[in-house]
Amino acid sequence: MPWLTPVMERFAQALDQGRLPHATLVHGERGVGKRRLAESIAALLVCEHRTAGGTEACGQCRQCQLVAGESHPDIRVYQPEKSRMVRIDQVRALSQFAVASPQVAGFKVAIVNRADQLNINAANALLKTLEEPAADVVLLLLQETGRPVLPTIRSRCRIMPLATPSAGEAASWLSRQLAGRDEAPGTDAQALALHLAGGAPRLALELLDSGFLQQREAALEAFRQFMKGGTTVAVAARAFRDLGHEATLNLMEGWANDLARAMAGGDARDPGISEVVRYLAAGNPPWRAQQLVDAIRDSRRALVNNVSPELETDRLLIQWQGLMPRRRRAV
Repeated sequence: MPWLTPVMERFAQALDQGRLPHATLVHGERGVGKRRLAESIAALLVCEHRTAGGTEACGQCRQCQLVAGESHPDIRVYQPEKSRMVRIDQVRALSQFAVASPQVAGFKVAIVNRADQLNINAANALLKTLEEPAADVVLLLLQETGRPVLPTIRSRCRIMPLATPSAGEAASWLSRQLAGRDEAPGTDAQALALHLAGGAPRLALELLDSGFLQQREAALEAFRQFMKGGTTVAVAARAFRDLGHEATLNLMEGWANDLARAMAGGDARDPGISEVVRYLAAGNPPWRAQQLVDAIRDSRRALVNNVSPELETDRLLIQWQGLMPRRRRAV
């Protein structure tokens, strides 16, 4: 991932100069490589043979072998599990890890994947570790763009933005990952995946590998029929259930953002929804798009409380249909 190199160079320089921050908040779009960056930094910190200015671990020493085997005792990853949130018991485990001495390396590295999904108790518990950092522990917090992190956490971290690569760089990387596959997606499918991923290449690869494009097409057709009153909410929702609720929310949030773009005179990111959002933009004030975005984000937050994904999908579809002129709505 060549677009990660400048960030790694800045980190290596800080390490050489003794200015290594105890906590870094890496933020960027979903699928741009935040997790890969954090893993590369962790490997660099524990490597025994790193040279001054070096941005890559040697890959040969005992530490690097443990990293490659995903069994390094001084590197821990904390991320959402079944609850879809980073829980307080995970942060308590992190705190215990942070105060213990390193077992085999000079540093301990704790990666909090999706620091924007800390529940409130977990976030408050993490503050204690951030306020009293040990000299030999490095915390790497990953934040997805558009997902908030508590200001008190953010203020205690060095901010490291991770930019989305250029279109050419992203397309080249994606093409290399798919090269040699027996049934590699064609260039049109790759271009569409990158388009839907907002240029984030790892997300584009995930969309291609998961069959998302085919599932999206089925959901899109069901959505069009529902908006025209040609099918019921129950039938339309069935197509979205195949996607899974998180993917449904991501898709609908993208469509809602496309609606806002259309209302501002721009083009939709998802070409399949452009006709629908142009039609809706002509008959609705801009605040309706923001209202829809807020409803989708509320639905995402509600997942913490174990609400029914099926009912949430139904509710959002009905809110979408509420943007249609009354004479076109389903009865």
